[in-house]
Amino acid sequence: MGNADKVLCVDDERINLLILQKLLSGKYEVITAENGAKALDIMEQDANITFVISDMKMPVMSGLEFIKEANCRFQNKKYFMLSGYAINEEIQAALDSGLIRSYFEKPANFDEINKALKEYD
Repeated sequence: MGNADKVLCVDDERINLLILQKLLSGKYEVITAENGAKALDIMEQDANITFVISDMKMPVMSGLEFIKEANCRFQNKKYFMLSGYAINEEIQAALDSGLIRSYFEKPANFDEINKALKEYD
């Protein structure tokens, strides 16, 4: 996949990572992490990640905590949130400030995710 954009998907549920990998792997190089700490390690190692899609509810570090930390270290990435829950004030503030580009509700709508990634490519 030489020149494909890289997408880092972060979710504590393995099945969600497998679904995202399957849905996105045709157009993107997909890397997965089961938690925010592992995702930060991956981002330290690979400067070529373009997009980061994170679940909101994860143990230890929430998706928003992870994205805030990742954005401090890696401002040139485009961050997206994925959750099984409705948008709350915290997520809305992250959208309004531009911290996250888009918010996707589970079950993930591949067309919606693909359209958002294309828009920010």
